[in-house]
Amino acid sequence: MLVLAHLGACGSASGSRSSAGGVTQRGAYKVGTPYKIDGVLYTPKEEFNRVESGVASWYGPGFHGKSTANGERYDQSDRTAAHRTLQMPSVVRVTNTANGLSTVVRINDRGPYASNRVIDLSRTAAQELDMIRNGTARVRIEQLQAESLAVKDVAISGGGPAEQHDALAQLASGRRAPSQPQQVMASAQPTAPAPAQVQAGWPSSSRSSAIVLPPPESPPAHSGPTVASLASAAPTSASASGFYVQTGSFSTAANAERQRGAVRSYGFSEISQASAGGRDVYRVRLGPYTTSDAAGIIADRLKRSGYGDARVVTD
Repeated sequence: MLVLAHLGACGSASGSRSSAGGVTQRGAYKVGTPYKIDGVLYTPKEEFNRVESGVASWYGPGFHGKSTANGERYDQSDRTAAHRTLQMPSVVRVTNTANGLSTVVRINDRGPYASNRVIDLSRTAAQELDMIRNGTARVRIEQLQAESLAVKDVAISGGGPAEQHDALAQLASGRRAPSQPQQVMASAQPTAPAPAQVQAGWPSSSRSSAIVLPPPESPPAHSGPTVASLASAAPTSASASGFYVQTGSFSTAANAERQRGAVRSYGFSEISQASAGGRDVYRVRLGPYTTSDAAGIIADRLKRSGYGDARVVTD
């Protein structure tokens, strides 16, 4: 419970009641609907005992202060992570299988979607696993049931990151009684024995492995909406082609092609020609995606990379 107590104490000490922008954050509990990205179907569900192994990556300063998939503000100094299907928030222990270093994080974002990666960690969490220099590491993920239930209860009641940290600290100290799940979903089976835990260190390396995309043709004037608001604003039904994310509209094909190349790592991209005000315009789009939630996740990540015009559209 030492690491968990540290998680709760760090959250309060870092001022997460007004973290990443000075605005008090309200909590939100989100599971989400099935979505497809690059032909892969992801089905979010509420779990409390998930165990899995794979490759972890991390995202750093470029995302600091921007919205996560459940509407929080990303704080690189907090112990948080993105997962493709676990409910938000939930709590997992992540262990670097190469060195035994371990940390505990709250899931509050969606991703990653690159090859075999299973979790995207905050900068501080990556530091504690000593994976900043390499950018990725093979890890084992173990969901913590009592802790996941505690942050769920707080988030449903409207408690933000600070209140969730407080609940975790109380649970670790025995001042909060563990909740019982109404229904525990089937979890993934362990793929390898859990390595011995070692107290996390704080390496000095600060190289970020996050992909930094070039700025859009016109810099955004303000941050975009959260994934939740994008999903609610999108139509409830799409045409046969599905949902797309439009990243920009350009007067020349050359400018559109440059942006298409820059956002290609997010999925299949295309340029569609249309007419607006009697002039030809070239629109860069990614997709199609099966649901507005799936498209919204990609739009949110693009906004956090500086593409303030990214939005969900239908064909």
